[in-house]
Amino acid sequence: MKIGVCVYLNAINEMEKKFEDLRAQGFDNCQLLSWTPAVWTKETAAAVNALTAQYGVTISAFWCGWEGPCVWNFYEGQQTLGLVPPEYREMRIKNLCDGADFAKLLGVRNVVTHMGFIPENPNDPQFLPFCDAVRSVAEHCKENGQFLLFETGQETPVTMLRCFETVGTDNLGVNLDTANLILYGKANPVDALDVFGTYVMNLHAKDGCYPTNGHDLGVETPIGKGKVDFEALFEKLHALGYNSYVTIEREISGEQQNKDILASKAYLQAIIDRIYGGQ
Repeated sequence: MKIGVCVYLNAINEMEKKFEDLRAQGFDNCQLLSWTPAVWTKETAAAVNALTAQYGVTISAFWCGWEGPCVWNFYEGQQTLGLVPPEYREMRIKNLCDGADFAKLLGVRNVVTHMGFIPENPNDPQFLPFCDAVRSVAEHCKENGQFLLFETGQETPVTMLRCFETVGTDNLGVNLDTANLILYGKANPVDALDVFGTYVMNLHAKDGCYPTNGHDLGVETPIGKGKVDFEALFEKLHALGYNSYVTIEREISGEQQNKDILASKAYLQAIIDRIYGGQ
Protein backbone atom coordinates (compact mmCIF):
# COMPACT_ATOMS: atom_id res chain seq x y z
CA MET A 1 0.00 0.00 0.00
CA LYS A 2 1.50 3.30 -1.10
CA ILE A 3 0.44 6.64 0.40
CA GLY A 4 0.81 9.72 -1.80
CA VAL A 5 -0.65 13.18 -2.34
CA CYS A 6 -2.31 15.27 -5.05
CA VAL A 7 -0.07 17.60 -7.08
CA TYR A 8 -1.56 20.20 -9.42
CA LEU A 9 -0.03 20.93 -12.82
CA ASN A 10 -0.83 24.48 -13.91
CA ALA A 11 2.55 25.62 -15.27
CA ILE A 12 5.75 23.65 -15.70
CA ASN A 13 7.90 26.27 -13.94
CA GLU A 14 6.06 25.47 -10.68
CA MET A 15 6.68 21.75 -10.73
CA GLU A 16 10.19 21.41 -9.36
CA LYS A 17 9.22 23.14 -6.12
CA LYS A 18 6.14 20.92 -5.85
CA PHE A 19 8.17 17.73 -6.21
CA GLU A 20 10.74 19.07 -3.74
CA ASP A 21 7.97 19.69 -1.22
CA LEU A 22 6.43 16.28 -1.87
CA ARG A 23 9.72 14.51 -1.10
CA ALA A 24 10.33 16.73 1.93
CA GLN A 25 6.98 15.52 3.34
CA GLY A 26 8.10 11.91 2.95
CA PHE A 27 6.08 10.96 -0.14
CA ASP A 28 7.33 9.29 -3.32
CA ASN A 29 4.10 9.16 -5.37
CA CYS A 30 1.24 11.43 -6.39
CA GLN A 31 -1.78 11.85 -8.55
CA LEU A 32 -1.06 14.61 -11.05
CA LEU A 33 -4.13 16.87 -11.45
CA SER A 34 -4.61 19.42 -14.21
CA TRP A 35 -7.43 21.60 -15.49
CA THR A 36 -5.20 23.37 -18.01
CA PRO A 37 -5.27 21.68 -21.45
CA ALA A 38 -2.86 24.28 -22.85
CA VAL A 39 -0.01 22.71 -20.86
CA TRP A 40 -0.68 19.13 -21.99
CA THR A 41 2.14 19.18 -24.53
CA LYS A 42 5.08 16.97 -25.44
CA GLU A 43 7.41 19.61 -24.01
CA THR A 44 5.59 19.65 -20.68
CA ALA A 45 5.54 15.86 -20.54
CA ALA A 46 9.28 15.70 -21.17
CA ALA A 47 9.92 18.24 -18.41
CA VAL A 48 7.67 16.40 -15.94
CA ASN A 49 9.31 13.08 -16.79
CA ALA A 50 12.73 14.60 -16.13
CA LEU A 51 11.58 15.90 -12.74
CA THR A 52 9.93 12.66 -11.64
CA ALA A 53 13.14 10.81 -12.51
CA GLN A 54 15.23 13.40 -10.67
CA TYR A 55 13.13 13.29 -7.52
CA GLY A 56 12.15 9.62 -7.61
CA VAL A 57 8.41 10.31 -7.84
CA THR A 58 5.84 7.93 -9.34
CA ILE A 59 2.67 9.40 -10.87
CA SER A 60 -0.07 6.94 -9.95
CA ALA A 61 -2.78 8.58 -12.07
CA PHE A 62 -3.51 11.65 -14.16
CA TRP A 63 -6.61 13.50 -12.93
CA CYS A 64 -7.96 15.16 -16.06
CA GLY A 65 -10.06 18.29 -15.88
CA TRP A 66 -12.11 19.79 -18.68
CA GLU A 67 -13.09 23.18 -20.06
CA GLY A 68 -16.25 25.17 -19.43
CA PRO A 69 -18.10 26.10 -16.26
CA CYS A 70 -18.10 23.97 -13.13
CA VAL A 71 -20.11 24.70 -9.99
CA TRP A 72 -19.76 22.29 -7.10
CA ASN A 73 -23.26 22.24 -5.63
CA PHE A 74 -26.51 20.35 -6.14
CA TYR A 75 -28.19 22.91 -8.42
CA GLU A 76 -25.76 24.46 -10.91
CA GLY A 77 -23.62 21.34 -10.63
CA GLN A 78 -26.30 19.34 -12.44
CA GLN A 79 -25.98 21.74 -15.38
CA THR A 80 -22.21 22.23 -15.52
CA LEU A 81 -20.21 19.19 -14.42
CA GLY A 82 -18.56 16.47 -16.47
CA LEU A 83 -19.94 14.82 -19.59
CA VAL A 84 -23.55 15.03 -18.47
CA PRO A 85 -24.52 18.53 -19.79
CA PRO A 86 -25.11 18.05 -23.56
CA GLU A 87 -23.85 21.52 -24.50
CA TYR A 88 -20.33 20.80 -23.19
CA ARG A 89 -20.12 17.11 -24.03
CA GLU A 90 -18.18 17.14 -27.31
CA MET A 91 -15.66 19.67 -26.03
CA ARG A 92 -15.05 17.62 -22.91
CA ILE A 93 -14.74 14.34 -24.80
CA LYS A 94 -11.87 16.02 -26.63
CA ASN A 95 -10.43 17.36 -23.36
CA LEU A 96 -10.42 13.89 -21.82
CA CYS A 97 -8.93 12.26 -24.91
CA ASP A 98 -6.23 14.95 -25.06
CA GLY A 99 -5.56 14.42 -21.36
CA ALA A 100 -5.26 10.68 -21.90
CA ASP A 101 -2.70 11.28 -24.65
CA PHE A 102 -0.75 13.55 -22.32
CA ALA A 103 -0.87 10.89 -19.61
CA LYS A 104 0.46 8.35 -22.09
CA LEU A 105 3.48 10.60 -22.67
CA LEU A 106 4.03 10.45 -18.91
CA GLY A 107 3.76 6.65 -18.89
CA VAL A 108 0.57 6.86 -16.79
CA ARG A 109 -2.13 4.23 -17.33
CA ASN A 110 -4.93 5.55 -15.11
CA VAL A 111 -6.89 8.61 -16.26
CA VAL A 112 -9.33 9.99 -13.68
CA THR A 113 -12.16 12.54 -13.91
CA HIS A 114 -15.53 13.56 -12.51
CA MET A 115 -18.26 12.50 -14.95
CA GLY A 116 -20.95 14.72 -13.45
CA PHE A 117 -24.39 14.00 -12.02
CA ILE A 118 -25.08 10.81 -13.97
CA PRO A 119 -28.87 10.36 -14.28
CA GLU A 120 -30.14 8.01 -11.62
CA ASN A 121 -33.04 7.03 -13.86
CA PRO A 122 -31.82 4.72 -16.68
CA ASN A 123 -34.82 5.87 -18.75
CA ASP A 124 -33.71 9.50 -18.60
CA PRO A 125 -33.23 10.63 -22.23
CA GLN A 126 -29.69 11.80 -21.43
CA PHE A 127 -28.49 8.53 -19.88
CA LEU A 128 -27.66 6.64 -23.07
CA PRO A 129 -26.08 9.64 -24.87
CA PHE A 130 -23.96 10.19 -21.77
CA CYS A 131 -22.87 6.53 -21.83
CA ASP A 132 -22.03 6.89 -25.53
CA ALA A 133 -19.76 9.82 -24.64
CA VAL A 134 -18.05 7.79 -21.92
CA ARG A 135 -17.56 4.94 -24.38
CA SER A 136 -15.83 7.31 -26.83
CA VAL A 137 -13.31 8.33 -24.17
CA ALA A 138 -12.90 4.79 -22.84
CA GLU A 139 -12.18 3.42 -26.31
CA HIS A 140 -9.59 6.16 -26.87
CA CYS A 141 -7.98 5.25 -23.53
CA LYS A 142 -8.02 1.58 -24.49
CA GLU A 143 -6.09 2.35 -27.66
CA ASN A 144 -3.50 3.97 -25.39
CA GLY A 145 -3.43 0.95 -23.07
CA GLN A 146 -5.12 2.98 -20.33
CA PHE A 147 -7.99 2.76 -17.86
CA LEU A 148 -10.64 5.46 -17.45
CA LEU A 149 -11.50 5.97 -13.78
CA PHE A 150 -14.64 7.66 -12.47
CA GLU A 151 -14.10 9.67 -9.31
CA THR A 152 -16.96 8.94 -6.93
CA GLY A 153 -19.32 11.52 -5.52
CA GLN A 154 -21.95 12.91 -7.86
CA GLU A 155 -23.70 9.60 -8.47
CA THR A 156 -24.92 6.74 -6.32
CA PRO A 157 -22.76 3.61 -6.46
CA VAL A 158 -25.43 1.62 -8.34
CA THR A 159 -25.73 4.41 -10.95
CA MET A 160 -21.99 4.20 -11.55
CA LEU A 161 -22.18 0.42 -11.84
CA ARG A 162 -25.11 0.69 -14.27
CA CYS A 163 -23.07 3.09 -16.40
CA PHE A 164 -20.14 0.65 -16.48
CA GLU A 165 -22.47 -2.14 -17.57
CA THR A 166 -24.06 0.04 -20.27
CA VAL A 167 -20.77 1.36 -21.67
CA GLY A 168 -19.47 -2.19 -21.83
CA THR A 169 -15.72 -1.63 -22.21
CA ASP A 170 -13.31 -3.54 -19.99
CA ASN A 171 -11.14 -0.56 -19.03
CA LEU A 172 -13.44 1.36 -16.69
CA GLY A 173 -12.57 1.70 -13.01
CA VAL A 174 -13.22 3.69 -9.85
CA ASN A 175 -11.17 6.36 -8.16
CA LEU A 176 -12.78 6.04 -4.73
CA ASP A 177 -12.96 9.43 -3.05
CA THR A 178 -13.80 8.35 0.47
CA ALA A 179 -15.33 11.69 1.44
CA ASN A 180 -17.18 12.62 -1.73
CA LEU A 181 -19.80 9.92 -1.35
CA ILE A 182 -20.60 11.49 2.02
CA LEU A 183 -20.21 15.14 0.96
CA TYR A 184 -22.71 14.60 -1.87
CA GLY A 185 -25.04 12.57 0.37
CA LYS A 186 -24.91 9.60 -2.01
CA ALA A 187 -23.54 6.73 0.08
CA ASN A 188 -21.26 5.50 2.81
CA PRO A 189 -17.89 4.64 1.23
CA VAL A 190 -17.53 1.40 3.20
CA ASP A 191 -20.91 0.08 2.07
CA ALA A 192 -20.35 1.39 -1.46
CA LEU A 193 -17.57 -1.18 -1.83
CA ASP A 194 -20.27 -3.88 -1.82
CA VAL A 195 -21.49 -2.39 -5.11
CA PHE A 196 -18.34 -1.39 -7.02
CA GLY A 197 -15.46 -2.62 -4.86
CA THR A 198 -13.93 -4.82 -7.55
CA TYR A 199 -13.57 -1.76 -9.79
CA VAL A 200 -11.53 0.35 -7.33
CA MET A 201 -8.15 1.15 -8.86
CA ASN A 202 -7.08 4.24 -6.92
CA LEU A 203 -8.16 6.11 -3.82
CA HIS A 204 -8.56 9.70 -2.65
CA ALA A 205 -8.21 9.56 1.13
CA LYS A 206 -10.40 12.41 2.34
CA ASP A 207 -12.91 12.97 5.13
CA GLY A 208 -16.05 15.01 5.64
CA CYS A 209 -19.65 15.26 6.81
CA TYR A 210 -23.04 14.78 5.18
CA PRO A 211 -24.93 17.75 3.67
CA THR A 212 -27.14 19.73 6.03
CA ASN A 213 -29.22 21.47 3.33
CA GLY A 214 -30.45 20.68 -0.15
CA HIS A 215 -28.23 23.11 -2.02
CA ASP A 216 -24.67 22.68 -0.78
CA LEU A 217 -22.26 19.80 -0.34
CA GLY A 218 -21.27 18.67 3.13
CA VAL A 219 -18.15 20.10 4.75
CA GLU A 220 -14.71 18.52 4.22
CA THR A 221 -12.77 17.86 7.42
CA PRO A 222 -9.26 16.70 8.30
CA ILE A 223 -8.94 12.93 8.03
CA GLY A 224 -10.19 11.30 11.19
CA LYS A 225 -12.55 14.16 12.04
CA GLY A 226 -15.42 13.33 9.69
CA LYS A 227 -17.77 10.45 8.97
CA VAL A 228 -15.41 8.11 7.08
CA ASP A 229 -14.62 4.92 9.00
CA PHE A 230 -11.13 4.33 7.64
CA GLU A 231 -10.58 1.24 9.78
CA ALA A 232 -13.63 -0.48 8.26
CA LEU A 233 -12.78 0.89 4.80
CA PHE A 234 -9.30 -0.63 4.72
CA GLU A 235 -10.54 -3.89 6.23
CA LYS A 236 -12.93 -4.23 3.30
CA LEU A 237 -10.38 -3.08 0.72
CA HIS A 238 -7.96 -5.67 2.07
CA ALA A 239 -10.63 -8.36 1.75
CA LEU A 240 -11.19 -7.26 -1.85
CA GLY A 241 -7.48 -7.60 -2.59
CA TYR A 242 -6.79 -3.89 -3.03
CA ASN A 243 -3.14 -3.11 -2.31
CA SER A 244 -2.24 -0.09 -4.38
CA TYR A 245 -2.21 3.71 -4.10
CA VAL A 246 -3.85 5.82 -1.40
CA THR A 247 -3.72 9.50 -2.39
CA ILE A 248 -4.34 12.06 0.35
CA GLU A 249 -6.51 14.96 -0.81
CA ARG A 250 -7.02 17.98 1.45
CA GLU A 251 -8.88 20.70 -0.41
CA ILE A 252 -7.68 23.73 1.50
CA SER A 253 -4.51 25.77 1.01
CA GLY A 254 -1.66 27.21 3.03
CA GLU A 255 0.28 25.88 5.98
CA GLN A 256 -2.77 24.19 7.51
CA GLN A 257 -3.06 22.03 4.42
CA ASN A 258 0.53 20.80 4.92
CA LYS A 259 -0.12 20.11 8.61
CA ASP A 260 -3.29 18.17 7.84
CA ILE A 261 -1.58 16.15 5.10
CA LEU A 262 1.23 15.07 7.42
CA ALA A 263 -1.24 14.23 10.19
CA SER A 264 -3.29 12.24 7.66
CA LYS A 265 -0.22 10.32 6.53
CA ALA A 266 0.52 9.19 10.08
CA TYR A 267 -3.16 8.39 10.77
CA LEU A 268 -3.58 6.31 7.61
CA GLN A 269 -0.21 4.57 7.89
CA ALA A 270 -1.05 3.30 11.37
CA ILE A 271 -4.34 1.81 10.13
CA ILE A 272 -2.76 0.32 7.01
CA ASP A 273 0.07 -1.26 9.03
CA ARG A 274 -2.44 -2.91 11.38
CA ILE A 275 -4.55 -4.29 8.57
CA TYR A 276 -2.01 -5.00 5.84
CA GLY A 277 0.91 -5.89 8.07
CA GLY A 278 3.40 -3.76 6.16
CA GLN A 279 2.43 -5.09 2.72
